[in-house]
Amino acid sequence: MSALNKQQIKQKISEQALAIGFSSCGFSTLDLNEHAEYYRQWLDKKYYGDMEYMKTRESIRLNPKELVESAFTIISVTLNYLPSDAQFGQALASNKANISRYALGRDYHKLMRKKLARLTELIKSYTTTEQHRPFVDSAPILERAYAEQSNLGWIGKNTMLIHPTQGSFFFIGEIVIDLDLNDNENYEKKIPNQCGECKACLVHCPTDAFASPYVLDARKCISYLTIEHFGSIPIELRKPIGNRIYGCDDCQIVCPWNRFAIPSDETDFKPRNSFEDIELLELFSWNENTFLKQTEGSPIRRIGFERWQRNLAVALGNAHYSKTIVDALLEKLKLTTSPLVLEHLTWALSEQENKKDASAVKNENKLDRTCKKILKRFY
Repeated sequence: MSALNKQQIKQKISEQALAIGFSSCGFSTLDLNEHAEYYRQWLDKKYYGDMEYMKTRESIRLNPKELVESAFTIISVTLNYLPSDAQFGQALASNKANISRYALGRDYHKLMRKKLARLTELIKSYTTTEQHRPFVDSAPILERAYAEQSNLGWIGKNTMLIHPTQGSFFFIGEIVIDLDLNDNENYEKKIPNQCGECKACLVHCPTDAFASPYVLDARKCISYLTIEHFGSIPIELRKPIGNRIYGCDDCQIVCPWNRFAIPSDETDFKPRNSFEDIELLELFSWNENTFLKQTEGSPIRRIGFERWQRNLAVALGNAHYSKTIVDALLEKLKLTTSPLVLEHLTWALSEQENKKDASAVKNENKLDRTCKKILKRFY
């Protein structure tokens, strides 16, 4: 293999990974153990929704040798992305856009790939590796399963990888490599699951997307609905979405272990274009050219302008009643040629009108109570 033994090679790789900027690094065999059966059961229940690629690439996900024929080891790394000045207040303001924390800055894929490529080159300089491929969401790999088996955390009830001293606000990447770094003693030291009796993520999920602890029904998940789903958002799930227009962090925000989330000083992850504190109406005013310009280099661009408008329409329908919002919806209604957007605009207008009527009734009741109090003074 090289002049170094397995343990020395792993130690050197780990040190280099941290020096490059990764938050942690670990090693796993290709064996998925119980995760393979969990994955098959998840597929059988069709929890993947529109993500047909989850099923069509099942064999590759369960066998990394289809990606790297001579593979022996999965090197997993994490990269924290939560800035020290992270804001979550927009979740409380119905007129502000609520965008998942990871998507506020630049797209992480390019940065992660660059760091993984650098790590791969370093590994090649002192080993005999000939086959190796780095991946960042670019291949069908059960990354959380391998990261868990690499001692980088445990998969929590919210299906996120959780580290006891870093929380879960991090990206995961891996290198599938032909080096045999297997060490049975190392794999027996897996970090134990420490969710305990906590059910915060399950209880606080806005759409009740968890079929059970550790099992996510993606068809109800706001991240899936606003990012992966191409069609109409089910009517019964529109109100729970609130002002979340791209992804959802709720199951991570309420997780007690994220009290230990380590801030990142990576400038690429700092918010851009005021996405952390921006009015829904401002985003809704964009045309397609503005959308493409403002989301250049952002993961948000991948959903396209049509789904962007769909998501904004739902959020505006959920906002407090405003004549300005109604006027904006009516104006967009005249311009849209998309049946998908048209459907959600119509729904949003209906919701706004319902809020207006409810507000009028509330004001009438308030006026009636005030009049009665005044009358009591004289009669």
